[in-house]
Amino acid sequence: MKKVVCLLIIVMIAMTSLTAGGQQQAEPARVVTVFGAFVDEEARRFEEAIRPFEEATGIQIRYEGSPEFETLISVRVEGGNPPDIAALPQPGLMKNFAAGGHLVPMWSSLEQAVDSNYAPVWKELGSYNGTPYGVFHRVNAKSFVWYPKKAWEAEGYEIPTTWDELESLMDQMVANGHTPWAVGMESGGATGWVGTDWIEDIMLRTAGPDLYDQWITNEIPFNHPSVKKAFEILGEIWLDPKYVYGGVNTILTTSFGDAPRPMFQDPPRAWMHRQGNFITGFFPDHIQDNLVEEVGVFPLPGIDPEYGIPILGGGDQFVAFTDSPDVREFMDFLATWESGELWARAGGALFPYLNQDLDAYPNEIERSLAEALVNAEVFRFDASDLMPGPVGAGSFWTGMVDWVGGKSLDAVLNDIQRSWP
Repeated sequence: MKKVVCLLIIVMIAMTSLTAGGQQQAEPARVVTVFGAFVDEEARRFEEAIRPFEEATGIQIRYEGSPEFETLISVRVEGGNPPDIAALPQPGLMKNFAAGGHLVPMWSSLEQAVDSNYAPVWKELGSYNGTPYGVFHRVNAKSFVWYPKKAWEAEGYEIPTTWDELESLMDQMVANGHTPWAVGMESGGATGWVGTDWIEDIMLRTAGPDLYDQWITNEIPFNHPSVKKAFEILGEIWLDPKYVYGGVNTILTTSFGDAPRPMFQDPPRAWMHRQGNFITGFFPDHIQDNLVEEVGVFPLPGIDPEYGIPILGGGDQFVAFTDSPDVREFMDFLATWESGELWARAGGALFPYLNQDLDAYPNEIERSLAEALVNAEVFRFDASDLMPGPVGAGSFWTGMVDWVGGKSLDAVLNDIQRSWP
């Protein structure tokens, strides 16, 4: 009997050991869930960029993207089902979630990385009530002027570095029988956003970032003298037919994607186009195929020297809803150039890291855009994106159309101000 009992004990111990061993082998994978707004090719490039992190750490990043991100993320957070990390395209979302106590504040290692590898503005944009939360990764910029390089070289035109030089260049073009600007702001239900971008760029260059921030929150009204001044400066260009190809009718009826095409006719019908880094995707195919040879670009010059050459744009800031060692490790990684380098090499994205290798970008154009972004003394998000919807995506857009169409500036500014919730 004792032998049987001993045998049973040995078998039970062996089975327990096997079971424990099996549990160790079946240990769940280390997974961090990330939810964001970039989809399709952008999502693929992001996943490729973070693969070295997964291979080095064994942490699996499970990324999910949706074009309805801004609606879905709020639903998930309020429903108690947030992702571990979210890539937020709007600073307002970060502030809402931080105010609700949903976000994990930066820990010391992450804050040190941001302090050492970003210009101070990025930490400010990622903070709420003085507490930093957001880590910026892929960003975009709008404050650029594109031009037909070969035609410019043939005419001997030089890149302006100040607003006075830009105005002199415009007059030189007119004297040569050329029309300086190609502009079009038709965009379906979003018609007018091209104009708001111009106003925002001019506001940053004349009123400065502090007043710009007050404008976004209605601390100064739309009919404030600084806002009116920005419109008047734009009006000196847009409302003068000698400066814009086709005049105001073309501005109102030409889609933003078709607007730069007159630059690539032979000879060019227009010689400059102000738009963000995405616009190259709308250039004619033969221009895209030889982008570096055919196209030049420079930052829209500053106006008041006090503010340098500001950059208007946007970007994705990553925030943590879950605090765990794996989440912290991935967020720390996102604050490094290594997290964006492969995407930069693939093209179509800019990054804010101070220690980035500009030679990683695939062509001279993207390198110059990245350099302008990193060197900008002032960076601000698109104001209309930060204003309440009825203004930023409503009366501000329609007000641009009304003003270009002939409505008085005072009436337009008063109408926009009255629409503020």
